[in-house]
Amino acid sequence: MQTGEQAESTLLGLGLLHEQQVVDSYSVVDHRAAHGRSHQIHKLIVDDRAHGIFNGKLLVQQAAQLTEAAQSSRNLLLAKQARVDTRPQLEIFADNVKCAHGATVSQLEEDEIFYLLSRGISREQAQELLTYAFAAEIIQTLPIASIRQALRDQVLQKTRLQAVATLK
Repeated sequence: MQTGEQAESTLLGLGLLHEQQVVDSYSVVDHRAAHGRSHQIHKLIVDDRAHGIFNGKLLVQQAAQLTEAAQSSRNLLLAKQARVDTRPQLEIFADNVKCAHGATVSQLEEDEIFYLLSRGISREQAQELLTYAFAAEIIQTLPIASIRQALRDQVLQKTRLQAVATLK
């Protein structure tokens, strides 16, 4: 909840789902004062028969004029039976705001894989590299180095990517 004028918040989420895991994420960003700013990115990487769910609400009260807010749900499916349900929502009661929301559910792009194959990278490594790159947008923004490294290591372990482990 943003109650003070010119309040700013950033909300980042990253989930790595596999096997038959089910993860249900819910967030509410409630702007209650003028000149607030919020930025939310929620990403899920879903493999096997896992199921990811995202419900996010961006609420701008009438007193929150001149608010700028963005909410994004981006999801990567790595298997045919992987599932994602995403529901970003805007509720805006102010009339002078800049707000946006969106959702994507995609698979690895074959043309990106082809490009890496043409550079001598195996298909498996290309898929792992692209999966890591999808997560890296969140990882790289973390301000605390030890947390950033721990999350990076966990993503590398989950994607079994060893080639990136040597990059800093």
